[in-house]
Amino acid sequence: MRTRAALVLAFAALAGGFALHPALGRRETPDERGAPPAALPRLEIVAPIALTQLPAGVPVRLAAALSDPEDAKHADLVRWRSSRDGALGEGIELRAPLSTGIHTLTAELPDGAGAAHASSLEVEVTAGSYTLLTAGDIASCTSEGDEATAALLDRRFGTVLTLGDNAYRSGSLVEFQRCYAPTWGRHKARTRPALGNHEYRTEGAGGHFAYFGAAAGEPGQGWYGFDLGSWRVVVLNSNCREAGGCKRSSPQARWLAAELAAHPRACTLAAWHHPRFSSGSKHGSIDKLSDLYAIFHEHGGDVVLSGHDHNYERFAQQDAAGRADPGAPRQFVVGTGGGSQRKMGGTVANSVASAGGIYGVLALTLRERSYDWEFLPAAGYTFRDAGRAECVGPLAGAGS
Repeated sequence: MRTRAALVLAFAALAGGFALHPALGRRETPDERGAPPAALPRLEIVAPIALTQLPAGVPVRLAAALSDPEDAKHADLVRWRSSRDGALGEGIELRAPLSTGIHTLTAELPDGAGAAHASSLEVEVTAGSYTLLTAGDIASCTSEGDEATAALLDRRFGTVLTLGDNAYRSGSLVEFQRCYAPTWGRHKARTRPALGNHEYRTEGAGGHFAYFGAAAGEPGQGWYGFDLGSWRVVVLNSNCREAGGCKRSSPQARWLAAELAAHPRACTLAAWHHPRFSSGSKHGSIDKLSDLYAIFHEHGGDVVLSGHDHNYERFAQQDAAGRADPGAPRQFVVGTGGGSQRKMGGTVANSVASAGGIYGVLALTLRERSYDWEFLPAAGYTFRDAGRAECVGPLAGAGS
């Protein structure tokens, strides 16, 4: 499927006269694809990352790289501009304030004859809300589903969070390079990944850690935390045997309790591959994750994201035993990333919305004390699910 998709893109480029810009911010015209003047090295923006969201009021690091690092004589000639704010300054690297909104940032290297080689990308400067784009069970060289869901990412700003089983069938480095990289890998620089069970078909999930590097956390663990706006996000390893257990006494569970205590937030999100609750026809609810879910609940957790069952499902707030509780987390199962599809099974308690046989991405808009959710179906599918909820964290009203 990858080869056929590449041929389709190549044909489209020849027929329509465009090519996808390397930074994904826009499309290049034929003139832009032409070689720059011979005397100039090629220029590429390396910071910020395309399609990311940046906090308002904080000067943004602007950095470019030249194709020939030894051509330092050109560094001071680089000019920066914004589609919203105009000229930003000169130099290979600088910091500049940006107004709130969407910016097309351009770095130009003039050739002294009125022409210039340019590199552009888009970012969004936000005053408080951040978007998380998420799904699991994603890339396969025998499926076109991940191509359809990656197209959703191409058009949206935010952080990408994968929910495991990211590269079928065994999560090898070769599969990441051949199957994942051409689709979701276009957004690797803004991705935070979780481990699935298929990654462990490669010894120690070595392909996963080699491909994602530091973004995947400490090799051999697979759990880590990061801030997204005012929210704290924790990514866990639900492969309990490989992770050293999921009970309260396990290293991961002790880390989770300490992590949440050290980073108290009004709003908190957890992500791991296997669902604590699921109406999926293949796997269903998994009891061995009860302790991790309970610890997250005890620290005021709000949202749990999982995959594994290849369908979409949203639950009402409930505790680790499956009892409805308005002060407990809400779980989403988003195994719709593109690997394959499955039907729903018998509906379990507290399931509110579900759909099988679809591909798509869940978009979460994270605000200071609340969040919105919207399931975005891939092209050709019509199912949608959307809503809004307040956070339940014990420190409601506290900032980051």
